[in-house]
Amino acid sequence: MSERSMKQSITSNRPRETLALALDFPDLPTAVSMARRLKQYFGIAKVGLELFSAAGPRAVGALAEEGYEVFVDLKLHDIPNTVGSAAKVIGSLGASYLTVHCSGGIAMIQAAADGFETGAAGAGLAAGKLIGVTVLTSEEDASVDVLRQRMQWAEEGGCKGVVAAATDLAMIRDMAPQLIRVVPGIRLEGAERHDQKRTATPAQAIAEGANLLVIGRNVTEARDPVRAAATIYAAVESAKS
Repeated sequence: MSERSMKQSITSNRPRETLALALDFPDLPTAVSMARRLKQYFGIAKVGLELFSAAGPRAVGALAEEGYEVFVDLKLHDIPNTVGSAAKVIGSLGASYLTVHCSGGIAMIQAAADGFETGAAGAGLAAGKLIGVTVLTSEEDASVDVLRQRMQWAEEGGCKGVVAAATDLAMIRDMAPQLIRVVPGIRLEGAERHDQKRTATPAQAIAEGANLLVIGRNVTEARDPVRAAATIYAAVESAKS
């Protein structure tokens, strides 16, 4: 596959397919209500630890019924057998994406990839994409050596993409250009950074090669979430044009 074809296979020029809405809420009705309000701007709904702890598998089904691809962000990290079993269950739910923490090593990542695929196949569903978390964006400094090692483990372990800060994308593009690049910590210029140390604007992230942008509190905690979502959508659309 040519580099251009490879790039086209993992990216989209449609802003909605580029934007993942992080629904970090303590209950499912609130999360679903927000998802309904913003579905014209976001095509992917991210279920993190808070919402999954509150609602479990029901969160995946409810958001899929709203028309979203569901991104289950649990950053699985345990012994390979445990991670593989958990990934199999999540695959059977119809999740489109699942995160695993790359610090767990190749064997654990491979177990997650196998389990995720097996779970989807057993339920008669298309296989989702396993996404490796390299270094958390809450960490102020990321060692280049650590990032390289985790990138290698992600690729060799069967991940289809990685989560990384926008500042790390150039290295990731060089090492593994075929991987989907997921960037959290997205903020509009001048917006509150919260606990994220390495943030980027939508335009900066796309310019660096991001494929999926994760948007959370800058929209969900905004005074007017719909207006905030529309502003981010417009910024992504402009950056992609």
